Amino acid sequence: MARMVDISAKPVVRREAVAEGFIELNSGTIRAIREKRLEKGDAEEIAKLGAITAGKRTSEILMLCHPIPIESFEVDVKVEKDGVRVTSHVVALAKTGVEMEALTAVAMGLLNVWDVTKKYEKDAQGQYPSTAIRDIHVVRKVKKQ
Repeated sequence: MARMVDISAKPVVRREAVAEGFIELNSGTIRAIREKRLEKGDAEEIAKLGAITAGKRTSEILMLCHPIPIESFEVDVKVEKDGVRVTSHVVALAKTGVEMEALTAVAMGLLNVWDVTKKYEKDAQGQYPSTAIRDIHVVRKVKKQ
């Protein structure tokens, strides 16, 4: 039976998590991002806003995740040679960790990049032969008593 874990006996402490991930894109798409020529807008800003919005709503989309008050949410989007890296840093004063919020933010940031670049990534058959989201992971998490 699925159930939400009882955290009522745990103390409220400062919790931090950093997560990151990467989306591989073709060189023409990278150039369009850098030159701010995407039809849907600025991929970096859209990724940041999508990441923060999703991270704050994590408990609504991960069925057994506790809703927690977010104290700080930072998202960094870097355009690299072969794609875009999204990194999130989340801080909360809570009874449970914030790594799921950090991971959700990264995933949604990367999906927003895919959405605004898909027009440029498709091949002649409408497929995505070189586009891939990779390596979404927790870089670190900290619990301070």
